[in-house]
Amino acid sequence: MNFKLSEEQHQLQDAARRIVSAAGYHERLRAVVDGQTSWDEGSWRDLVEFGVPGIVVSDRFGGIGLTMIELALVAEALGYAGAATPFLGHVLATIAIAEGGSEQQREKWLPLLASGEKIASVALSDRNDGWAPDDWSLAPNGSRISGRKINVPAGQIADIFVVGLAGGQLAVVEVETPTVTAEAMDGIDVTRPLAAVEFSEAEAELLENGPAGAARMHDAALVLLAADAFGGASRILDMTRDYSLVREAFGAKLAQFQAYKHQLANLAVEVIPTRGLYWFAAYAFENYVERSSHAACLAKAHSAELFLQTARLGTELLGGIGFTWEYDSQIWLKRAMFDFAWGGRPDRLFAKAADLAGW
Repeated sequence: MNFKLSEEQHQLQDAARRIVSAAGYHERLRAVVDGQTSWDEGSWRDLVEFGVPGIVVSDRFGGIGLTMIELALVAEALGYAGAATPFLGHVLATIAIAEGGSEQQREKWLPLLASGEKIASVALSDRNDGWAPDDWSLAPNGSRISGRKINVPAGQIADIFVVGLAGGQLAVVEVETPTVTAEAMDGIDVTRPLAAVEFSEAEAELLENGPAGAARMHDAALVLLAADAFGGASRILDMTRDYSLVREAFGAKLAQFQAYKHQLANLAVEVIPTRGLYWFAAYAFENYVERSSHAACLAKAHSAELFLQTARLGTELLGGIGFTWEYDSQIWLKRAMFDFAWGGRPDRLFAKAADLAGW
């Protein structure tokens, strides 16, 4: 295997980075953080025009037909930028249908999602830390479902939900009030707001190969969160380095103090190698399916744990300014908390990886 990105992959990631660093982007992000808007519609529109929602969708259904590594490269770019878009829930719903739907179901739903005509999300958790298919307990009653799901990303703006059901089944539910209602949850990462979604005899279309799609979707979630965490940790590292080169104390730049630069160096040697973890997990998703779950668990658990540690230490190294609302480091500290918890806490994922390895 060649772990050197191709020129096309570099170009794809660079294009995604340009979208979330274009003129006006920071103002839109701060508007979300300050509660003036709930999400960054402009960046999502640009990502849709670029084709991001259809990266892993076959061209037969209006997508680009690329692989998980390309999607993860975009996730890294969005994590670095702290993007406030419905990317996570939308692409996971898309993967669930692509992997678990029948040919007719894929023909019905994937063109709508690949084109961005509809925004989708995944409604998985019946309870906190209930992310895996084995944790789901909501059972359908024929073709209808009633119950509550929590921790649904972008739940208040989604047009379609892919719902996790008992037995690892999946169902597609279109948002139709009053059978489906979403209520905002108090979440710390406002760039990826969560909702509690109530289903009241909502019409649900079971995916034909739901359990298979659920397993693949769960692996994909871990890979994408690992990529996001790497991007976020890299951003904290860069912010802290840049600050140390301009902030002075006792007549010298902070970067000249041995204690400070050694902590930065320690962060760098811990953060940078985690790129390989998410790269391999994304590669295994397509090419080593039997190792996909193990690689995804390790990548997400380690990357998310390190992201949180990096964000905490970075905030401390930024000194008083790092603890202020006006300074942007708070965005990535809160994003680190999201990545740590959503999809499964590191301790649980490490235990699952050990079980998969037969330890």
